[in-house]
Order: sequence, then structure tokens, then C-alpha cells
Amino acid sequence: MAVQIVFSNRRGARTMGHIGSAHTQAELELLKAAARQKLAAGQGELDLGLSGLAPRQGGPLPITSSRMGHLWDALEHAYRVLGFEVAAGDEVFRGLVLARIIEPTSKLDSARVLEEVGVSAPAYRTVTRRLPVFAQEDFRRKLAAACARQAGLGPASLVLYDVSTLYFETDAGDGFREPGFSKERRLEPQITIGLLTDHTGFPLMVEAFEGNKAETLTMIPTIQAFMAAHGLPDVTIVADAGMVSEANKKAIEAAGLSFIIGARIPQEPYVITAWRKRHPDAEIPDGHVFTQPWPAGPTDARRDHTFYYQYKHDRARRTLRGIDEQVAKAEKAVKGQTPVKRNRFVTLTGASKSVNRALEAKARSLAGIKAYVTNLDPAVADADFVIGAYHRLFQIERSFRMSKHDLQARPIFHHKRESIQAHLSVVFAALAVSRWVEDQTGWSIRKFVRTARRYRTIEIQAGEQTITAEEPLPDDLAAALNAIHRVRVAH
Repeated sequence: MAVQIVFSNRRGARTMGHIGSAHTQAELELLKAAARQKLAAGQGELDLGLSGLAPRQGGPLPITSSRMGHLWDALEHAYRVLGFEVAAGDEVFRGLVLARIIEPTSKLDSARVLEEVGVSAPAYRTVTRRLPVFAQEDFRRKLAAACARQAGLGPASLVLYDVSTLYFETDAGDGFREPGFSKERRLEPQITIGLLTDHTGFPLMVEAFEGNKAETLTMIPTIQAFMAAHGLPDVTIVADAGMVSEANKKAIEAAGLSFIIGARIPQEPYVITAWRKRHPDAEIPDGHVFTQPWPAGPTDARRDHTFYYQYKHDRARRTLRGIDEQVAKAEKAVKGQTPVKRNRFVTLTGASKSVNRALEAKARSLAGIKAYVTNLDPAVADADFVIGAYHRLFQIERSFRMSKHDLQARPIFHHKRESIQAHLSVVFAALAVSRWVEDQTGWSIRKFVRTARRYRTIEIQAGEQTITAEEPLPDDLAAALNAIHRVRVAH
């Protein structure tokens, strides 16, 4: 068997060097060794010290470390940008917050998440020892202060407020976890969560209340505590009509606060009735806004109010379709074709049943109309500003959905009030980091975590040398990471 070296191969012509011919396997190996020496003549050779490391020639090299470097570094950077590194000053808290963003799980299982990420995880006893600290009022106020600085709040800032409930799989209340009105229609004990955000949905404060406490009684304490903590003389509260009772409105006025609230319409407003008299055969134009001032009387302890009524064709279409369906069911119930269920258009007088046509006419006249009320000066806040601010409430609903689903805020493994408060502190910080990442990248936090966690940074031990390797990043992920890291940490 001949052993040769091919020096070049151009246009079919080859230049070869003949090393020799072998008749046995031993001679063949010697000729191969001589060929390798000739190939390497005059070239330096780096000794990596690999001899004896691999179980067989060409075997794999050991990986000494593997981490989700891109994902972890990005989340850690966001955590520092928001000021939580200084506000919390606790590595255990940081680990719990970032682990919850990557994979929501129990405090015990968070160690497994951190180990998969490739960072050191605190012992479970250390976690349980630190939880009471995270539940302290002062600790939670520092987190809220960091978020307020990030949001850049001032006296004229808009703040959104809404509540939700988190239920517990137990059958007995304890004074904090109590059965109450549930938006999920559950009967188990629950707690009520009040969330305060800025106009973009970025969280500012979270408060936990007893599960049987009325939603309308949670807003004023939360906002007053927030204003007192940050020295704000006034903010503009944006809330849904269901959140503001008449007593709440008076309390807001008494506190000297501004508000933009969705209003109920018990009957057709005067301005709309007057418009229809002037235009008897015309349909209200799509997007038309009626303005109705409500000046304060000499004995009223309030500012002047302004009501705005907006008409939308699409809203009217959806409402009228619902009215048609309800009236049809009411007519069947009156005829005895279907059982009488809860239907506002069925009037029961003794044993007789009838369709309430007056109520139907009123509902049809109000179809498509949405009301808003504010105590802001119309010269400062016109109809477009008020309606636009109210429609930003979808941002706080988005934050609630993220905390409940992406971050799994329900404290399944916590039973004591202190532990629940500590858990909510972790979820609050995780929500803030998640919203900040989403704002910087334009990605949902779920997409960002799912994409970035696949690209790991590994270290390979090759003799005495350590080699760092990683898979090239796709362009969209690289752009998202650059958007995060180009924001500098404030000092």
C-alpha cells in the first residue's frame, strides 16, 4: 500500500510526494507517521495536554460548566436597571425573582431552576429564613419606591388601579384568607389583591387585603399609602366604574385627588335627549362625544365634574345583538316555552309574567354609549385625553394576566399571612422586570424566556486550557438582547 502526500490539485493535475510503500500494517503506520512529520515540518505545535484525558482517541472533552448566559445576564441587567439590587440588597431575593420569570415554581423547586440556569442556588433553609424579611412593610416600600423612580411619577401622573382575587385550596378561613366575591366564581377562601400601575401598566404597588373585603374599600388605602410614601400631593386615578362607589368618590374628593372614572348611565342623559330632539331622524355619528358639565354647588365639597358620553357604532351593534338575544329568551319564558331564569327583561307580578318593554326601549336607546366622568379642568383634560386615559386600563388588566398566568402568582404553597406577603413581593418584582423587558424588546416575556434559554454558554476543559463556546445567536434575539443591555444602570 503506497503512502503519498497530495500537495495541490489544480485543473485535474496533482503534485504528489511519495513517502513509501508498506507491506504490513506496522509499516503502514510508520509511513503515516513519517507523512505527518513532513506535513508539520517548520510549523509550531500547541500542546494542549490531551494525552490520557479521553477514554479513546478522538473521545469527547469534558464540559466543566454550562449556563443560560444570555437569558440570565439580560434578566439580571433589567433587575439592576430597575434599582432592585440597591432596594432589596439581597441575593436570595434576586434569585427567587429571576427564577420565577424563567420558570414559575415553588420556593423549594427554585433551586433546581437556578441550577439549570447555571448559577449557584441558596439552600432552602436560607430561603425560608429570608422570607419574613421580604414580607416586611419597609422592604416592600423600598421596592415600590424603586418602581416609582423608574416610572418618573409626578403630581399630574396617571395611575391605574384594579383588583383581582387569588384563591386557596382550603375549606376554612383564617381572618385573612376568607370566602368573598370571586371573579372566578369560586367558593374557596381567597385574598383580594389591589394593584397600582402607571399609565403603561408598569407596577407601582401591590397590596393584599382580606378576601371578604369589598373591592371599593381597597383603593383609597392603597393610593394614600403610595402618595405618602413618595410625597406626591396629587395623582390622577383612573379606574373602572365598578371600583368606585359613591362613598369612594367622596373620599377621593375629600383627599383632594383627581380622577377619571367610567360612569354608569341609569337613564338617558339630558344632552343626548336634547340632541335627538334636534335630530329626530338622524343616527348619532360614530365616535361622537357629548359633553355635560356638572358644576359644584356652593355647599358641595368637591370640584366641578365633567361627564363625557361617547357613541360607537361597533359598541352599539354588539349591545343590540345581546339585547335581541335576551328579549327573545324573555318572550319564550313568558310564553312558558322555557323556564324563567335571570333575565332583566322578564317582569314577574304574582304568577303572571310579561316582557318589560319600557326597560327594553331604555336599553336600546343607551346602546353604544359609554360614559366617563372626571374632576379635571376641561381646559387641561379634554374629551380625547379623558377617554384615552380610561382606555389605558387594559394595561393593568394585561399586568394582572401576566402575574396570574406567566408568573403564576397564586400562592399555592403558602398559608400564613407573612409568607403570602413575601410571595407577593417576589411576584411584584418579577412583574416589574417582565414588563420592563417587554417594553425594551417588544417581545412577550414568555417568548423572550423561551427563545433565550436555548442558547447556553459552555466551558470545555482541554488539558490545562479552558475553552468557552456558545451557539451563534439569531439576529432577532441578538437585537432584543442589545436593546436590553444598551440601557445603563443608574448609579
